[in-house]
Amino acid sequence: MWVFRYNICCYLSMMKMMRSVLAIVLLLWLNFAIAQQPKTTEKTIQSGELVWLDWNEGYEKAVKSGKILLVDAYTDWCGWCKKMDRDTYSKPEIIQKINASFIPVKFNPEITDRSYKIGTESFSGSQLYGFLTQGNSTGFPTTYYIFPAKKRIMLDAGYKGPEDFAKVLDQIVLEGKK
Repeated sequence: MWVFRYNICCYLSMMKMMRSVLAIVLLLWLNFAIAQQPKTTEKTIQSGELVWLDWNEGYEKAVKSGKILLVDAYTDWCGWCKKMDRDTYSKPEIIQKINASFIPVKFNPEITDRSYKIGTESFSGSQLYGFLTQGNSTGFPTTYYIFPAKKRIMLDAGYKGPEDFAKVLDQIVLEGKK
């Protein structure tokens, strides 16, 4: 009987130790997995990937660099937004044009727990969306082109396939040089 109780105690102690070891292994694995996430760098952008920034980072970068801010306004429920991501924004020629002349930003105005900055002012998603649309109803997707130096906004509502979108990008670049 005593031997049986001793074995159970050893077994229970060993189970506690195994849980601790398992927890440590899981934490190490999670740390490794997070460390392996790609980081946004100029090298990544030059390698042919389209790296979307959030509004605050992208707007500040566009102001400092003098590039045009390309804002893809989307929602999670928008099928045409997903189609444009899949069919247009994934094309190498589109990625090359955007990386050369624009700062790309993804913006979902339905996200409510964020604030968006323009200079020293902060806006909610719906306020920023109202500012971008200039009070007009545009739907989703809508691409906004912001020229920070000129304090000017242009918009292009609706889905665009790669060929049409490439033409729009070329026109926007020419507009930026005026």
